[in-house]
Amino acid sequence: MKTFEEVKFSIPKLQGISEKNIEEHLKLYSGYVKNANLILEHMDELIKDPEKNMYELGELQRRFSFEFNGMRNHEYYFSSFSEGLREIDADGLLYGAILEEFGLFKDWLARFKLLALTRGIGWAMLYYDPKTERLLNSWVDEQHLGQLNGCKTILALDMWEHSYVADYQPSGKKKYIEDFFANLNWQVIENNLKEAVK
Repeated sequence: MKTFEEVKFSIPKLQGISEKNIEEHLKLYSGYVKNANLILEHMDELIKDPEKNMYELGELQRRFSFEFNGMRNHEYYFSSFSEGLREIDADGLLYGAILEEFGLFKDWLARFKLLALTRGIGWAMLYYDPKTERLLNSWVDEQHLGQLNGCKTILALDMWEHSYVADYQPSGKKKYIEDFFANLNWQVIENNLKEAVK
């Protein structure tokens, strides 16, 4: 059976987000990869007697989307820090697409930061919809409720408490969001869009 493999990230020292927090956060990511594989493996066993195992199969199938999206969302998140800070290219595809959809870059950024402050745990996401060829901001509850069907992830900001509480405390949510953007390698996000529009 094919298995999902952990991605290795080259994350430098970050502003505000400690190395210890990244280390612990990466362990959580490893768990999503492991659990996604274990669920598929266990379902292969249970399907041998589907009538007997129908309830357990149903619950595992629901759980799989949580583990799988937890794995993928974190890959987008950690990749955006890889290789260090790089400013957004004002002549690039992403910057132009943001201007086309939101008017000004600062307007999009303000809206996205506000989205990230949504109460509860989840993800602030920037998607590209290939059907309408536009960018969309969206909130994803937990890992999997609210993912936009058919859209490609361009930017993922983890707003689960584990991503910031150790460094910022619950009251430091806004500072964490500011530091997230202060640490981004925008070339990675640019490349996500380039892949999405192919």
